[in-house]
Amino acid sequence: MKLDFIPLDKLTVAKTNMRGRCRTPDVSDILPTIRARGILVPLLVRKHGEGEGFEIVAGRRRYTAASKVAAEGGPDRPAPCAILEGGDDADAIEASMIENLARIDPDEVSQWESFVKLAKAGRSTEEIADAFAFEIATVRRILALGALLPRIRTLYRAGAVDPATVRHLTLASKSQQRAWLALREDPDAYCPTGHQLKAWLFGGNAVPARHALFDVEGCDLALVSDLFGEECFFADSDAFWTLQTEAIAARKKAYLDAGWSDVVVMARGDWFRSWQHADAPKRKGGRIYVEVRDSGEVNFHEGYLTTREAEARARGEQSDAPAEKPQRPEVTRAMNDYIGLHRHAAVRADLLRHSGTALRAMVAHVIAGAGHYRVEVEARRAPKPEIAESAETASAEAAFDVQRRAVLAVLGFDPDVPTVTGSGYDRPAFASVFARLLELPDAVVLDVVAVVMGETLAVGSEAIEAIGLQIDTDMRRHWQADETFLGLIRDREVLRAIVADIAGDAVADANAGGTAKALKAIIADHLQGTNGRAQVEAWVPRWMAFPPAAYTERGGAASVEAQARALADIRDAEGVRTARCASAASDPGAASGRRPQEAADGARPDSAPEPARRTKTGTKREALVDRRRVDEPPAEADPQPLAA
Repeated sequence: MKLDFIPLDKLTVAKTNMRGRCRTPDVSDILPTIRARGILVPLLVRKHGEGEGFEIVAGRRRYTAASKVAAEGGPDRPAPCAILEGGDDADAIEASMIENLARIDPDEVSQWESFVKLAKAGRSTEEIADAFAFEIATVRRILALGALLPRIRTLYRAGAVDPATVRHLTLASKSQQRAWLALREDPDAYCPTGHQLKAWLFGGNAVPARHALFDVEGCDLALVSDLFGEECFFADSDAFWTLQTEAIAARKKAYLDAGWSDVVVMARGDWFRSWQHADAPKRKGGRIYVEVRDSGEVNFHEGYLTTREAEARARGEQSDAPAEKPQRPEVTRAMNDYIGLHRHAAVRADLLRHSGTALRAMVAHVIAGAGHYRVEVEARRAPKPEIAESAETASAEAAFDVQRRAVLAVLGFDPDVPTVTGSGYDRPAFASVFARLLELPDAVVLDVVAVVMGETLAVGSEAIEAIGLQIDTDMRRHWQADETFLGLIRDREVLRAIVADIAGDAVADANAGGTAKALKAIIADHLQGTNGRAQVEAWVPRWMAFPPAAYTERGGAASVEAQARALADIRDAEGVRTARCASAASDPGAASGRRPQEAADGARPDSAPEPARRTKTGTKREALVDRRRVDEPPAEADPQPLAA
């Protein structure tokens, strides 16, 4: 390597340059220095062609800045250059990468592509790791990412594909990558991402090699390495299960030869429920249960009998009876899934015509819970005992509890349970609750709905603000200030504002310098009508009103913030609806405000919205939403109870 000064017009950017294919780089940070002093750090160059030209291996930003200065009319100084020996692309790429990685980071995808270039130029994985002080596993990951299809790399560079998806795509073959891109470009197709992508690549569940009961190295099955999870998976899951089943059969024979009474191989995907079995050693007829997971994992549960068998043997009954063997099910699990999906679709479609039944089913779902979701009872936890006591003894809580007890009686529940809605494992069966609701008239069902909604309504949520404003909740009917409330106020600015709210500005101004204790005394005197102060009845602080308001601009009032979130959500939703209506203005059937079936039939809605009602803060439309008639259940034929 030798140093020389080379005119700018003799220089070009080499294809091996790490930034060679990127757009013109940003040089605003080095331009003032280049303009004042020229290039100080030599460029790395090598001979290009047969003429006098050189190509820049590293230093494109400095070259770009110097060219810009010359184009502006500044001095056209020759650039100091370190000239490499020509012909070795690997050395050129490595030099470019070392310099660029030590300076402003190129984008992540450019790093991948440069490492791939270096590997193609002849550098081994170990040599690359040594040159850049990387772990060998890290280099392998980078090379796998750089080997992805160009379209995938472009999507990732643009932020259109997330990192987890890109990492899983390194497990895919080129044909699988092309198939995935086709799904992504098809607006009507589902394109798997994240962990769903791994399942898609392996045709279902990805089967790790560590779950194999057979010799993985001795078999001919292809493995795919997950460079990021340090896990290997079988490329052909069907071939895996063929060998795995044979291995399970061999283990079963070995157990039987060892003297076990029986070996039960459970259906794939079934779980061994230990609470339904009891320990039993080999000499007392215990058997082996083989649990086979969809992931390929196999667990051998040794020495068990069913609970019923163990109890019978403990009583001395049928001690010599043959072991109970499971029967092959009439329907496979896959067929059950097929049947279940089609029956689910049929019931869901028919339910659209039976809104009264749907209402009762929804209430039963909330009370009893479901396998895929649950609505939990609001715990109404308080941070201090005095707050809990104040809330529990409130008149509103007493009124709600009276109605809750009535609903418990109507549904036939234990009157001593604390809630109608089930909690944890203490939940009634859906079918029994649904059957009882079908027997009740609409008015009673709606009473049940009100109690269940009240039990599950989250404290401090946007739902409280939306519902309270809609039904005109007046806190003066349910609350009055108590010692706990006054004891929790410690901010003097807030206390002065409350004094002004209760006693007027004159009293507040006269006591502007008063202590918190004195201000609380004034508030208490006015609320109770003592010490010669006029009594103020049915006062409610701004935080507790519907809609709530703040006393200062400092924030921190949870009710005010929840109201703001509710209003923001409504505005966002209305904006989306407005945009959709505007785009569908030419389609009469897409008119806003119609029920789906009415839009299809051209029918008019059954009821029009009521006029917005005025409040002291404006119409409810301004504060929340148009009021709709929600107090009348949908018309439907009388529901029939389930058969006994």
